[in-house]
Amino acid sequence: MYFCIVKQHLSVIFFVLCTMFGTSSALGQTLEDIILDIYNAVSEFSETDYEQLQTDLYALHDAPIDLNHTSDEELARLYFLSPRQIDDILAYADRHPFESLYELRLIHSLADYDIRNLLPFVQIADSREAENTNNKMYAREVFAHAKHELVVRLDARNIESFEGSDPMYVQGRYRFDFQRRVTFGAQLRRPAGGEAKDLQYGAYLQLRDIGHLHSLVAGNFQASFGQGLVFAPAFHSGKSSYVASAGQTREGLRYYSSVDGAALHGIGATCRWNWGKATRLDVSALYSMSHANDSTWRHVLGANLTLRHKRLEVQLTAAEKLWSDSIRPYNNAAYNQHYFRGYNQAVIGASFRYNHGWFDLFGEVATAQNEKWGSGTIIGSRFYPTDGVSLVALYRYYSPYFDNALGYAFSETSRLGDENGGYLGFEITRLRKWRFSGYADVFYFSGVKYGIPQPGTLGYDLLGEVRYNHQSKINNNQSPITNHQWWLSLRLRARKKGATSTYSARAQFDWSKGEWSLRTTADYNQSPITNNQSPLPYGVSLAQDVAYSFSRVPLALRLRAQFFDARNWDNRIYLYEHDVLYAFSIPASYGLGGRAYLCLKWQAHPHIALYCRLSETIYEKSWATAHNRSMTRTDIHVLLRGTF
Repeated sequence: MYFCIVKQHLSVIFFVLCTMFGTSSALGQTLEDIILDIYNAVSEFSETDYEQLQTDLYALHDAPIDLNHTSDEELARLYFLSPRQIDDILAYADRHPFESLYELRLIHSLADYDIRNLLPFVQIADSREAENTNNKMYAREVFAHAKHELVVRLDARNIESFEGSDPMYVQGRYRFDFQRRVTFGAQLRRPAGGEAKDLQYGAYLQLRDIGHLHSLVAGNFQASFGQGLVFAPAFHSGKSSYVASAGQTREGLRYYSSVDGAALHGIGATCRWNWGKATRLDVSALYSMSHANDSTWRHVLGANLTLRHKRLEVQLTAAEKLWSDSIRPYNNAAYNQHYFRGYNQAVIGASFRYNHGWFDLFGEVATAQNEKWGSGTIIGSRFYPTDGVSLVALYRYYSPYFDNALGYAFSETSRLGDENGGYLGFEITRLRKWRFSGYADVFYFSGVKYGIPQPGTLGYDLLGEVRYNHQSKINNNQSPITNHQWWLSLRLRARKKGATSTYSARAQFDWSKGEWSLRTTADYNQSPITNNQSPLPYGVSLAQDVAYSFSRVPLALRLRAQFFDARNWDNRIYLYEHDVLYAFSIPASYGLGGRAYLCLKWQAHPHIALYCRLSETIYEKSWATAHNRSMTRTDIHVLLRGTF
């Protein structure tokens, strides 16, 4: 009964709030906006764990990076930074320690919008504090200064489809953090419509920088080395509008805060030895045990050796996977004929990176045990001919027998194997307010791939993006996050994969000033007509975001109204949506209809915050009837966060 009442009055709530707060408002360039920019850049292109991404960025926001005492792997967690920008920040801090954050403007590779994105996550710590946190830790200090977070979340998802059953998704999570050196967390959740037996749970622990112990992880964790051919990273931008970051992975062993099946489950450790600032040796080992399916256990043994001397880094990585029962694909389709089958599999890889200032070389070679030993190769380079200009070239080859479910690297498909391709990209930020980026990727599949029934297929992926950014001048008297600013971007993309060709465009306008902000997003795509499709082979979407943050009341609102017309599945449009904390939503806009949502954040107390999201999708009646769908879909998300 409760859900029916809320559903009946949802449209009234939307109307009243729109009337009260106008049609063009929102938060400035806040942490949520920065996360949104990252999602917009990569969400269409990559295999990314967005929940882990949010957890990382909020953790960095709560315990900012000290620019004078940091590393490349720590800065690489700020995914909007390119390898060149990371190297330049470290080089500046090495030559002349930062005394003020405004010195970031002296680094030529950082544009104003890069600095604005960077500021919420960095600080200049007192030198005495930095010395005290370098190595030794005391239990009394850890528990006295640690931060605790407790989150409870309740979702009522797709209420209309749960008649007679419980539509509630339930989640609880706890996190303990001391300066990101001691991190512990646990999570419990139950899917909507589930029972007690459907409970999913997980926990993790990470210790960092204790003597020679660089990292110790236990419970749920992830491992990433080299280019990802042996172990996949949590975040991989792949082909995105962050062109200069193509091929960037520097994560090592790290905790995993979700309970999805992408994690390793066990224990791992990395020991580090430094000889001055020029030479570093890391030795890592891990063990994982988890369910491959309902009746089969999977054991993973892994090791990595990383040697870095001045500008050269070399890595050797190995993994041995053993199953309690023989592994084989669920069916005998043509596309999976070379997938791994058997009881055990060995994967070995070697990678390198050499940075010489104006150019950067990187690559990895790996081999995986299968019916025949398969091989995978990535080699690439970044060139910086002048300040504000980046050029990227990358080549990859994965043989048909190269199949490694733990790996994910630069690729056109979500599963490595049987791919040959070349990628060229550029990024130009030389003009102060302009950013130009684009890439061209050509790939070839010798056999049959999932969704591509014809062997010997050649495809391409082309993208171009231009962005103009206008903002008030950063100075010591103004906050560089809340000043007046606006920007306009246009992205064009053309893809051909198998028999499917798609041409798409996205135009976006953002404006913000103080407590107000506005975002307008227009999407269009087109593809040729195929059998059983609507005679309208296009998709179109127009979305308007409105938000406001009260100055006297600890309340922030975000509102979106969207219209979409994409009557073929191939023309669906993905658009990131705001949600409650640590949640993400990137639904496929498919069909003919409209969608609206409202997000509220109420900081009831400095240590207590309430998040709420109401959303509803309404489909055009004749289209919904023809496709046997309900005319409406309603979702309610509520999250309560406590910190102490």
